[in-house]
Amino acid sequence: MSNADQDSWSRVKERLRADVGDDVYSSWFARMDLEAFEDKTVRLSVPTRFLKNWIQSHYAERVLACWQAHDSNVARIELIVRSAVLRQAVPVKPRETAAPVAGHAEAGRMNGHARPVFAADAAGHEALGGSPLDPRLTFDTFVVGRSNTLAHAAAKQVAIARRTDPVMFNPLYIHAGVGLGKTHLLQAITWAGNAAGERKVLYLTAEKFMYGFVSAIRTQTALAFKEALRGIGVLVIDDLQFLQGKSTQAEFCHTLNALIDAGRQVVIASDRPPSDLESLDDRVRSRLAGGLVVEMGGLGEELRFEILKTRVTAARAHHPTFDVPQPVLSYIAKTVTHNGRDLEGALNRLLAHSKLTGHAVTLEMAEREVRDLVRPQEPKRVKIEDIQRIVARQYNVSRSDLLSSRRTANVVRPRQVAMYLAKTLTLRSLPEIGRRFGGRDHTTVLHAVRKIEGLVGNDVSLAEEIEGLKRQLQE
Repeated sequence: MSNADQDSWSRVKERLRADVGDDVYSSWFARMDLEAFEDKTVRLSVPTRFLKNWIQSHYAERVLACWQAHDSNVARIELIVRSAVLRQAVPVKPRETAAPVAGHAEAGRMNGHARPVFAADAAGHEALGGSPLDPRLTFDTFVVGRSNTLAHAAAKQVAIARRTDPVMFNPLYIHAGVGLGKTHLLQAITWAGNAAGERKVLYLTAEKFMYGFVSAIRTQTALAFKEALRGIGVLVIDDLQFLQGKSTQAEFCHTLNALIDAGRQVVIASDRPPSDLESLDDRVRSRLAGGLVVEMGGLGEELRFEILKTRVTAARAHHPTFDVPQPVLSYIAKTVTHNGRDLEGALNRLLAHSKLTGHAVTLEMAEREVRDLVRPQEPKRVKIEDIQRIVARQYNVSRSDLLSSRRTANVVRPRQVAMYLAKTLTLRSLPEIGRRFGGRDHTTVLHAVRKIEGLVGNDVSLAEEIEGLKRQLQE
């Protein structure tokens, strides 16, 4: 593939991003690669079958249109699923190819809508087999620390519960940032629950759930799909923030209600609390918030060190000579602070360097190999959405309350505090802050800022609250 083809692909991606927006692009197109461009046919690849089917069902025309806007000679698109380079303990399916289909001029009409540019070949009930599980992600390999003790204990309770035991908390909702162990806990529940044999535990990503539901509708087997899903003993859904589409969300809500009402266990993970899942229906958010909501915090230095020790021990099972001196582990634990995946990436680099060069792991080598994983300790960029979320949680109101026109005392003060923090911790202008708080005028924001400034000087309790909020936002 020539540099010119790659340059064309870069331009098409920018056009596509501008067309669908950053959020949609990041969710569905960020992992799409150009494989070949020949005979007026562009071959694109994605890492999963779900992505392939979702794109061909919902964005086929847009992808082709972006290519044709760049190069009018493009007539066809092929979308394939590329094989993973390395997939531990999960069989790699052979690469599949969608038959090329003609572009806009040749597309037929179906039910008043243009036919998808890509051929559809999804099997609706494949989702009921569950998403792939990593055999390494068990309770035995999960390192417990102060930030995840409650989440671990709740997950363990769900996994060991018997069919006849009353459900203690339903749903169990775990939320945390990227790389802090959510998926590890959910897969550990699945492994342990199925090993016990008491209940059937099904682990699905939100993408897989959407794929199964959409495919079942397409193949007219939706009723059987719903009945099978509602017969599961424990339903585990990962990455709920990616659940999109009104019909899919409605079906998820019905499934959630049916399982909970029948005394079946539901476990869900997301990158944010239920109240912040603004794309979800209010009924779904309310039902999620009615269970046990547990946050997994950031990994402290001590926990990072313990995780590294555990990973080194696991690596020695396959590489007996691999050794990482304690000063090196301490250095990585102190400097690689972002998340657990960065820690694992750092160890993988040390292992690769040691095995390929035959050199022992030293502090000097570690500093060189992981320097790009060491994040500079610069002040965190605070977002207005984060301010609204943390203030709402502090004062026990919802984010929608802060944006509403309600004037009750329990809402007005938190709203003023949030506006004050937005002005002092971000570079946003008063009009912009007003727009982000339900379309308010800039004079309202100015009044709120001056009001809180005046109160802070006389109210020690309020001053301490605001300082605490600032610390949370800048951690």
